[in-house]
Amino acid sequence: MCDDIDLQLGRRVRRRRRLLGLTQQQLGACCGVRFQQIQKYETATNKMSAGMIARLARALGVEVGYFYDGLDLSGGMKAAQPRGRAQGREILAGADVASVFLVGKAARVMR
Repeated sequence: MCDDIDLQLGRRVRRRRRLLGLTQQQLGACCGVRFQQIQKYETATNKMSAGMIARLARALGVEVGYFYDGLDLSGGMKAAQPRGRAQGREILAGADVASVFLVGKAARVMR
């Protein structure tokens, strides 16, 4: 079973590969897979891992974002809601966590 994102990724891979005049076999060789796997990615029969998307982008001379250009990522899905202890509280970003940690550490040193 494939979804719209997989179809989009596969179409973008095929479009770029053809634009560069590469065969599935040539692209597969660049990415370390056989042509059958490229064919499955292009038809969205198989899902691509993040690592494979990065290898394909490098082989095709594009940024990873190229595969997602124009894709509606909303898809009617709701954003994940925090659960448990974090529910209803602000979730700190990485930099905020680091600053809280450093401030706490500095306070202990001053004592």
